[in-house]
Amino acid sequence: MEEIISLKNINYSYYGKIPALKNINLSVKKGEMVAIIGLNGSGKSTLLHIINALILPDSGEFLFSGNPVTEKSVNNKTYGLQLRQTMGFIFQNPEIQLFCPTVFDELLFAPLQLSLPVETAVDRAEKTLSFLDIEYLKDRPVYMLSGGEKKKVAIASVLTMNPEILLIDEPLSSLDPKTQTFFIDLLLELNHAGKTLIFTTHHLDLVDHLQPRVAVLSDEHTIQKTGTASEILNDEEFLISVNLIHEHVHKHENGEHKHFHSHYVFHKH
Repeated sequence: MEEIISLKNINYSYYGKIPALKNINLSVKKGEMVAIIGLNGSGKSTLLHIINALILPDSGEFLFSGNPVTEKSVNNKTYGLQLRQTMGFIFQNPEIQLFCPTVFDELLFAPLQLSLPVETAVDRAEKTLSFLDIEYLKDRPVYMLSGGEKKKVAIASVLTMNPEILLIDEPLSSLDPKTQTFFIDLLLELNHAGKTLIFTTHHLDLVDHLQPRVAVLSDEHTIQKTGTASEILNDEEFLISVNLIHEHVHKHENGEHKHFHSHYVFHKH
């Protein structure tokens, strides 16, 4: 498969003082599903922001489809437009993305900003509402949506661009179980349709369910290990070392019971 994203020796710090990413090396092939996992504060969101060129690294090389992503290239009108058309970013908090008066306005915004004809933008918006089964929200003011509805509209507003790559920050954050299931099924469907998916999470069961390739960020802000979902999840000693699972002790009348606890939100069967 074609390598679409390549990060080589990427470093980034906030204000030049607070390390966020150290010596990051990661490649993603077209059509792949990749999970970036780690504890809060390990740099997961920052890494997604770099991949989306929302911020640029302090040092290292970022290649998109073999071409360097730099301040100069991003500011080039033709290249910058190609980058924005190809990648869609779904933020952890959907309210960051939603600012138009109605849901339909939200879905029209990105296609129109990409200079698509109005008829094309309307057609995409209508089809996306139908695809996500949220036609009933079309004329709803955004401020009247529930949390789950806002998440669906945020997803829809990105899908109207028909991006090749979807970047998703903590897909299950603040969602009820029904919406979580909806989102997980959607991710699988989009990946099976050929979309490249890169998402962050600290929920190991989501990784178990989706079976992506996995990159593990440590609290030292570097990628400690990459591998298949099975390779990562079955390495209990490694997961303990990066604090993704930890030992719990329960006291009973006849003694103590120990087991390992992880960030699982679904029951395993």
